[in-house]
Amino acid sequence: MVKFEGFFLVLSLALTLFSFVDCAMREDVQLRKLPKWGWLLVIILFGTFGSVFYLVAGRNGARTPKIKRAKPRVLPPDDDPDFLRNL
Repeated sequence: MVKFEGFFLVLSLALTLFSFVDCAMREDVQLRKLPKWGWLLVIILFGTFGSVFYLVAGRNGARTPKIKRAKPRVLPPDDDPDFLRNL
């Protein structure tokens, strides 16, 4: 019986830690209903119930991947039309 309770304790702590880190890593626009600091307080104060509530009602869909910005392409002088026009 003690092993069973210990398993649920570890599972509860893991869920709380996961939801806390998930909330902390998200942008403010990806959260619903409360600001980020509000969700972090709910998760810490209410433990497992706060974590489940955040996972169900607080997240706004999946995380959007970071968009890689293309580096500006540098043209050598003989390929740059502006440079050739100024000759």
